[in-house]
Amino acid sequence: MTSAAPSSPESEAARHREKMQKRKAVQDQEVAGKQIEKGLLMVHTGPGKGKSTAAFGLALRTVGYGRRVVVVQFIKGAWDTGERRALDRFEDLVEFHALGEGFTWETQDRARDIAACQQAWAVAKDALSRPDVALVVLDELNIALRYDYLPLSEVLAAFAARPEGQHVIVTGRNAKPELIEAADLVTEMTLVKHHFKNGVRAQQGVEF
Repeated sequence: MTSAAPSSPESEAARHREKMQKRKAVQDQEVAGKQIEKGLLMVHTGPGKGKSTAAFGLALRTVGYGRRVVVVQFIKGAWDTGERRALDRFEDLVEFHALGEGFTWETQDRARDIAACQQAWAVAKDALSRPDVALVVLDELNIALRYDYLPLSEVLAAFAARPEGQHVIVTGRNAKPELIEAADLVTEMTLVKHHFKNGVRAQQGVEF
């Protein structure tokens, strides 16, 4: 039994080119079929790291096109964070509201947590009513909804009534099923490995 002759670099290149041409044709056809342009409701949830980080990446992308962004942070306290320092450089385009008082296990005061979340939600509702705002980032809103600090029905109604074309990102673990159902895009961050488990503390530029 004779073995097949080895392929020449020219034949390998030709096969690769043919394969990529077919793939491009399929991809172009799929892209051509997508004609809808609309404001998206996006949810970043799950136990893995990176939910807020990804949201701030989209905020930076939006600012890059000269469009206005409003960030409202629920639960988290007024930390000195790298993302706030960076986005504050675009003060003509970015409004950053850190209105939480810390995580629930830090405050240990449900009434205080609810009051802080209601204050943050009032700012968020205003942003959700403004046609000049291209992107609203509601950081850790899922936590507020999980503990019933805000009425889910009111939140969903505000999302549904927002200006056409406005994008919204909601972050935080344990997203409510109703929110997932209403969303256009849901990304679940999966925890595979985390340095915190090996005694590494939160570090500047990585966690904040």
